[in-house]
Amino acid sequence: MISKEKHKVAVFDINGTLYRKSSKEEFFKYICFKKGYKLLNIFQLLFFKIISKARLINQTEFKENFFNYLDNLPPEKVMQYAREYWSIEYPRYFNEKLLQRVNELRQEGVQIFCISGGLDVYMDALFEQYKTVDHYFCTKTKYTGRTYKIVGEACKGEEKVRKLDEHFKYEPYTIVEAYSDSQEVILDHADKAYLINSEGEIQDYPSDKK
Repeated sequence: MISKEKHKVAVFDINGTLYRKSSKEEFFKYICFKKGYKLLNIFQLLFFKIISKARLINQTEFKENFFNYLDNLPPEKVMQYAREYWSIEYPRYFNEKLLQRVNELRQEGVQIFCISGGLDVYMDALFEQYKTVDHYFCTKTKYTGRTYKIVGEACKGEEKVRKLDEHFKYEPYTIVEAYSDSQEVILDHADKAYLINSEGEIQDYPSDKK
C-alpha cells in the first residue's frame, strides 16, 4: 500500500496576528461612522462583549449578538463597506514580518491557511485583495429575516482544527508553523507555534502548553 505524503500547512490567525488590529471592533467603528449609529447601540454591543468575557454566553451566541449592528444591511451592502474598509487597512496595518514569512513558506511549497473567527460577510473582501494565501476559513453566516445567523459553529478553538481536517478529507497533513495572538488549540497541533504580542513581535509558544 502506497502511503500518501503529508500536506505541509502553515496557519495564520488574522486579528491581532497578520492584521495588527481587531477587525471585529474596527469594522464596527467603520460601520458606525458610515451609518451614524447612536451611542445607545455602542453601549448595547459593549454589554455583549462584557458578558462574553465573563463566559456567560458561548462564542457563537456572542458573535450573533455583537454583530446585530449589521441588521438590515444585506450582504452586498456589507461587502461594499468591507471592500472600502480593507482597502484602507491593507497592507498598512498588517504585520510586515508575518507577510514576509507567508511569502517564504509559499516558496518552500507550504500551503498557507488563514483561519479567523471573523464573519465571512466582511472577511471575504479582505481575501479578494490579499491573494497570497492558498485557503482561508471564517465564521460562516446566513442573512435571514434581515439579520445574520451563524451557520454551524463560530470558527474558534477546536472548530479551526475541524475545518482543516474537513478540507483535507482526513488525508494526512502536518501544521509546520502556526501563528496567533492568543493561546489556542491550533497552536498545540503545530510543529512550531508562535504567539504575536501586542507590539506585533513574534514569540515562541511555550513548550509546556503543547
